[in-house]
Amino acid sequence: MVANNFSVNLLNILVPNQTFFMQNDQFYSSSYNGTKAFSQHDVRTANATGFGAAADDYMERGIDLNEELIRNKPATFFMRISSDAMKGSGIYKGDVVIVDRSLKASNGRVIIATFGGEMLIRRFEKINNKVRLLADDTLSPIEVDSSCENFGVWGVVTYVIHKP
Repeated sequence: MVANNFSVNLLNILVPNQTFFMQNDQFYSSSYNGTKAFSQHDVRTANATGFGAAADDYMERGIDLNEELIRNKPATFFMRISSDAMKGSGIYKGDVVIVDRSLKASNGRVIIATFGGEMLIRRFEKINNKVRLLADDTLSPIEVDSSCENFGVWGVVTYVIHKP
């Protein structure tokens, strides 16, 4: 009992004897009183505690397809395909291909070629200075002579966009 009295007496000495009353304007809670006229300005302070959504930890800005798919903007073009010549490569009629004109054609790459005044989508093959344009379906390969003036590589296909 003596120890209890000592701590109470010490508390009375350290803390001045004042009575505190909570005023309504100092009480930290929502001031919602059940009316539809309640606004955000009626809340004096907010004591938000708890955890955020788990997805917030992994939230980042949206995906910009231009940043993801285009490396050289001035040399990049979108083209809609009008044939099924490359459906073995997953490029179908109506798909959109992204073509980069700054890339050099290399073996096995899908390219847009100009040949005989037309634009073709084909797979590029060059072996011993012989160039062939290969289709994935039943179309026969196009042999391109080194002296052929009406052939050119317009650009290299970098991505294909198609509906599922």
